[in-house]
Amino acid sequence: MKIVLLGYMCSGKTAVGKVLAKALDLEFIDLDHAIEKAMESTIPAIFEKKGELFFRKKEMEVLQNILDKNTGMVLSLGGGTPCYGNNMQLIKERTPYSFYLKWSIGSLAERILSGKTRRPLVANIPDEQLPEFIGKHLFERAPFYAMAGFTIEGNYKSLEQVSEEIQSLL
Repeated sequence: MKIVLLGYMCSGKTAVGKVLAKALDLEFIDLDHAIEKAMESTIPAIFEKKGELFFRKKEMEVLQNILDKNTGMVLSLGGGTPCYGNNMQLIKERTPYSFYLKWSIGSLAERILSGKTRRPLVANIPDEQLPEFIGKHLFERAPFYAMAGFTIEGNYKSLEQVSEEIQSLL
């Protein structure tokens, strides 16, 4: 069984993914970590040195390799992964179990603020402008996120509750 978790940055994809993988006795893979391992560099360094276009091409390549090679896993995507190339088409061809972890703009802004400097897309945005940026970004990404097989509302839920909700849909 291949389970893919997608959503905006700080939507809990990695945290929920670890809980879900443990509950289902599946391997957990974080796509960003897999890219960093393949590139022997951090995501922010790749963005800075090679640019976003290079990163997105590498992201698509690593995603395809993971989906082709692994049969049982919970895969956590980067926030932008579904929005580039044919990534969502590829995911939908490989598994019916894709889950969009959806949060409100306010909740996402609160979650992002604590680690903003580690996130290349928002690192230089003033704190007071973050909700507006997230809102615009979500508007652009919504059609891709909506292609997920399922949508899980994350607001006011624990990691375990989100994991259990996903399990009930498998």
